[in-house]
Amino acid sequence: MNIMQMMKQAQNLQQKVKDAQKELENLTVTGEAGNGAVLVNFDGQGKFKSIKLKPEAINSENPSSVDTDTLEMLEDLITTAINNASEKASEESSSRMKAITGGINIPGLNF
Repeated sequence: MNIMQMMKQAQNLQQKVKDAQKELENLTVTGEAGNGAVLVNFDGQGKFKSIKLKPEAINSENPSSVDTDTLEMLEDLITTAINNASEKASEESSSRMKAITGGINIPGLNF
């Protein structure tokens, strides 16, 4: 195998990786708890997208006592907290990786 064939294979592999990453970005994976009372959505890369609460998650004894505004407020608060923690984790990861590599950009390590 000559160098041109190896370069072509590397380019093909790089494109396949990019395509797979894009597919994973667009994928939605849902987890649930409490027989569907709490639903969370993540993309295929494990990034949080959304949360949906049912009244039963807040008051299982009397779900009708929980209004839509309360559910939406809690969903927003939980979403904000998760996104805040995710940002902090990314920043910390990036900071530690840069400390290890001395700021040198190493292909395959995205930080």
